[in-house]
Amino acid sequence: MIPATLIPEFDQEMKSTRRVIERVPSDKAEWRPHPKSFPLGHLAQLLAWMPGWITNAVNETKLDLKAASGYSFEKTETLLDLFDRNVQGARDALARASEADFDVTWSLTMGDRVLISMPRSDVVRQTISHLSHHRGQMTVYLRLLDIAVPSIYGPTADERW
Repeated sequence: MIPATLIPEFDQEMKSTRRVIERVPSDKAEWRPHPKSFPLGHLAQLLAWMPGWITNAVNETKLDLKAASGYSFEKTETLLDLFDRNVQGARDALARASEADFDVTWSLTMGDRVLISMPRSDVVRQTISHLSHHRGQMTVYLRLLDIAVPSIYGPTADERW
């Protein structure tokens, strides 16, 4: 039941997220709305990576942040390719997963330090929510740069239904 209910939600959220990433201007990658804010290009890269976290959560039992690569500034086309590969990998992992797979405990670690541990089902749901949060953050960045904000859950000032 879990994969069957998650996949349609996942597909819709990824479709909307791709539309947001498509609008990120490569030439503004280092722009940030405030000195304490994440740069636009890093936020876009995070959105491109996050579906891969779902693949990891379904196929592995942990993710070690100590082994993760750092942020870089990439062209929007490169980020879209990465996003598409990560979405396909996550979708495939969700489709292959059994109900029992979602009961397995997954952990986020920093080397030997365990930051969180929870069932995979919770990790996947939380990752979709986390991605949606950062997608919303990206729409604010786009608005501040006067870039048309796409429809996500309904019309925007730029895109009607």
